[in-house]
Amino acid sequence: MQFRRGQKIEVFRKSEDEAWESYMDDFIGIHGMVTDPDTAINDPDALIEVSLQGMGTHRLPQDCLKTIE
Repeated sequence: MQFRRGQKIEVFRKSEDEAWESYMDDFIGIHGMVTDPDTAINDPDALIEVSLQGMGTHRLPQDCLKTIE
């Protein structure tokens, strides 16, 4: 799935990516918005920047994110 800037997302599970840190477990279930999808790279394994409600802005692996309406 390719994410776009402004898309609403949810962190729905722990990532399998090595970039996942234990503190990120607290993000599971949090909604947010894609702020920098790195579309120039277009790499599904790349981290993307998301702004999470009440948690600030973070770069997260894409396999832990899903879009929401």
